[in-house]
Amino acid sequence: MRKAAEKVIAVSAFKPRSLAVIDDVASRRTSRVVLTRRGKPVAAIVPVDPEPLEDLWGAMRGSVKVPSGVDVTEPIGENWDADRDI
Repeated sequence: MRKAAEKVIAVSAFKPRSLAVIDDVASRRTSRVVLTRRGKPVAAIVPVDPEPLEDLWGAMRGSVKVPSGVDVTEPIGENWDADRDI
């Protein structure tokens, strides 16, 4: 399989071709498009990797240890603005 090419185009050239450029990146015909202004890179358009949100669920599981005997729902005695009648 051939690797998709990276393109560099000026912002002014991108404006009229934006939908076609985005379609090329989305379909992986182009791996990345770098937009330039006066020859300097200002932005890049890259495809979004389809990552299911289910992978994030539980990602932090096991990273926090609550010592035994500690009630994390117990008030800590700090006065919060939401508790005051303002």
